[in-house]
Amino acid sequence: MNVRTVADLGPDERSALFDRDAGVEAVRDDVADIVDAVSEEGDVALRRFASEFDDVEVGNIDITDAAERAYEELDDELVAAIEDAANNIRAFHERQRPEDWRDDFEGRELGRRFSPLDSAGVYAPGGTAAYPSSALMGVIPAKVAGVEHVAVATPPAEEVNPVTLAAIHVAGADAVYQVGGAQAIAALAYGTETVTSTDIVVGPGNRWVTAAKAEVRGDVAIDFLAGPSEIMVVADGAADPELVAADLVAQAEHDENASVVAVTDNEELAEAVAEAVERQAADREREAVIRGALDNDASGVFLARSMSEAVLFAEEYAAEHLSIQAEDDEALLERIPSAGSVFLGPYSPVAAGDYAAGTNHVLPTGGAARVTGGLSVDTFVRSTTVQRLSEDSLGELRETITSLAEAEGLEAHAESVRKRFE
Repeated sequence: MNVRTVADLGPDERSALFDRDAGVEAVRDDVADIVDAVSEEGDVALRRFASEFDDVEVGNIDITDAAERAYEELDDELVAAIEDAANNIRAFHERQRPEDWRDDFEGRELGRRFSPLDSAGVYAPGGTAAYPSSALMGVIPAKVAGVEHVAVATPPAEEVNPVTLAAIHVAGADAVYQVGGAQAIAALAYGTETVTSTDIVVGPGNRWVTAAKAEVRGDVAIDFLAGPSEIMVVADGAADPELVAADLVAQAEHDENASVVAVTDNEELAEAVAEAVERQAADREREAVIRGALDNDASGVFLARSMSEAVLFAEEYAAEHLSIQAEDDEALLERIPSAGSVFLGPYSPVAAGDYAAGTNHVLPTGGAARVTGGLSVDTFVRSTTVQRLSEDSLGELRETITSLAEAEGLEAHAESVRKRFE
């Protein structure tokens, strides 16, 4: 990787960095056809697409029993790792569960109540790598929220990854379907003869999955439109270049379209990080994928004139994962509100959040962290406001309500209040 200077970035370079997209528009038309086919043909379309896209002839679409068997047959060490991660994820998300409340506002009893959605669909990716961790991250917050029926869709295979299946079982999913890609999102949204439709569809995936979520949004709820993985490391001269590079290489391992960025005000560190990235990438099994991500126009090591410039750069980038490796990391954190998840200090690798720290790894990308957060219990909960007014408290508001209603030309609104005092 070459070191570039933040101040010298041209318009095209800045656009590549700050206008990242998931490549959704390029596949929207094809995805719309897939979604329509699943909606109209149901299981027939799912089996056809499995053969066409996954080169798998699917028999049973529902493989819920296979998840339980995978758990029972899996190596004890892997089971222990899955259960440890699940326990940590569950403990963190239980802290997010909202509580109903009612308070007195000068005679008006006002409050808020929360209730879970009835059903949720979770997408657990497959493809070039299996992601049992994504099953844990999607299912557990839904179950903690109290969702009664949580279904998981994961791509079909001659043998669906047993670790993913075991993770789905540990997370507590109620149904598991072997269906992938855009067709999985359509099936979870609209249902088929086998797949039960859900109220919300969540989870990460490739651009086909993301485009399908955009297509069904409005008919069902979704979490957000997530693209390829991203990391931004903000570092000062005290950072260890080997650790900064290790985090960049780790996220580059996800996808050739991943964006991996480091920014610092220390030229020596910038050069050392760039050299370490090249060296570490050469040792990895997925080197070709990593190299593709490192060559991405939205990736690079950047030298800022000051930490203030580095902070502004990171805030504009609004990364999915923000790693701060600096002496005064808390002060820097306060100045960068836009990030999906933040990792403070040298012993907080992004991989900890990816798997087992407890926080959720389903996070906004493409700058969406400026306006939204990651998957949480809140995603699966709806809120309702509640009010009870006494005669006296309504009387105190009578003139305010009727004046505003008549100003808006809504006479019946005003009359609905006056009637109560006749």
